[in-house]
Amino acid sequence: MIRRLSSIAIILAFLSLFSCVSNEKIIYLQNLEGNDPIPEGELIEYEVPDYRLQYNDIIDVNVQTAQDIIEFGFNNRPPMVNNQMGNIAGQSGGDIYYMTGYTIDRNGMIRLPIVGDVKVKDLTLEEARMAIEEKLREYLKNELYVKVKLGGIRYSALGEFRRPSKYVVLQDRMTIFEAIANAGDLSPIAKRDEILLIRQYPDGTRLHRINLNDRNLIKSPFYFIQPNDQLYAEPMKVREIGAGENAAQSISLVISAITATALIINLIIALNR
Repeated sequence: MIRRLSSIAIILAFLSLFSCVSNEKIIYLQNLEGNDPIPEGELIEYEVPDYRLQYNDIIDVNVQTAQDIIEFGFNNRPPMVNNQMGNIAGQSGGDIYYMTGYTIDRNGMIRLPIVGDVKVKDLTLEEARMAIEEKLREYLKNELYVKVKLGGIRYSALGEFRRPSKYVVLQDRMTIFEAIANAGDLSPIAKRDEILLIRQYPDGTRLHRINLNDRNLIKSPFYFIQPNDQLYAEPMKVREIGAGENAAQSISLVISAITATALIINLIIALNR
C-alpha cells in the first residue's frame, strides 16, 4: 500500500512538472520554423481594404452648412451637443453612437431626417458620404459639408481572455493585438495558435483560425479586425489536468501532492501499529 501511494506521488510530481505552459506557446509574433522569417526592423507592407458597410452597422452622419462653420468653426457640433454626447458616453460605457448614430437596417437603409431612406449597405464610407450628400442636395441648396464615420468598432472577446466581454472602441481601425490588449490580454492557458475569428461578410459568416504566435500574421487579412468580429480563445489541456500555469505553480502543486501523500502514509502506518 505504501509503495502504491509513493508511486502516485511520483506520477503527480511528473505531471505537474511537465504540464506547465512553455514560453513557445505564449510568445506573440515568432518567426516559426518553416515560414519565411521576418527580421525586426524590416518594413512590412500591407493593404487595408476599404470596409463596406453591412447590416446592423452604426454610422455617424454629421452635416454642416457654411453658416454652421461660421458660427461654430470646424467643430463637428455645437458645444451643447458635444456635452450631451459626453453624458451619453458616461452612461452607456462609451457606445455613444447607439443613441446618436444611424443603424443600417435589413434592407441596407438608414433613415435620415427630412431626406428619408438612403441606401448605404455595401458602400465604403466615402461612397456613403457621396450618396447622403447627393440626397441632401435635393432639399438643401446651401453649401454643405457632410462627414460620415463608423460609429466605433464593436467586437466580442470570449473564452480565455482576462476580461471577456463585448467592446466598443471609438476609432476607425484596430489591429487584432489592440483588440486583445483592450480585453486585458489572454490568460496563460489560452491557445494562442488557434484563436477562432468569427467574421461577418455580406453573404454570411465565416470562421477563421488565427495563429498569434506567427509573425506572418501581420501580412494576413486578419491583422486588422472589422466591426462585429468575434474572438474566441480556447483553453489548453493544462486546464483539464489541473496543473500549474507556470513553474512556481507546478512546484507548489508537487509539494502539496507529496505532503498529502506523506500524511496519508503516516496515517496508514499509525493505524497498522
